[in-house]
Amino acid sequence: MSSHSSHHDHTKLYATTLGGLLVLTAITVAASYVNFGSANIVVAMFIATIKASLVAMIFMHLKDDKPVNAVIFTSSLIFLGIFLGFCLLDADSRDKVVTGHLTWVEEQDREEAKKKAKMSPAADHHAPAAEHH
Repeated sequence: MSSHSSHHDHTKLYATTLGGLLVLTAITVAASYVNFGSANIVVAMFIATIKASLVAMIFMHLKDDKPVNAVIFTSSLIFLGIFLGFCLLDADSRDKVVTGHLTWVEEQDREEAKKKAKMSPAADHHAPAAEHH
C-alpha cells in the first residue's frame, strides 16, 4: 500500500515539474521577443539555468542524494556564470575586429555609392572650364 502512495507522490512531482518546465519554456519564448540589449544572453542563460537545475534536482534525483552533491552542482553553476560573465565583459571591452571582409550590407552600400558616383558628373570636368575664364 505504501508503494502505491509513493508512486502517486512521484507522479504528482513529475507532473508539477513538467508544468514548471513548460512555463519556463513559454517564458523563454516570450523573452526572445523582448530586446534586453546586451543582457539578452544573460536573461536566456538565467532561464536555462533554472530549467537545468530543475531537471537535475528532480529527474536526476539530486534532491534525494547527499547534500554535498547539490552543493557541488550549485557551485559549478555559479562558477560557470562567473566565467561567462567575465568572457562577456572582456568581449564588450574590445574594439570591433576588422577582418577585411565586408558584410552583405556593407557590400550593398559600397555598390550603391559606386552607382551614384557614375551617375553624377565628375568634379574634375568642371574644374578646367572654370580655370579658362
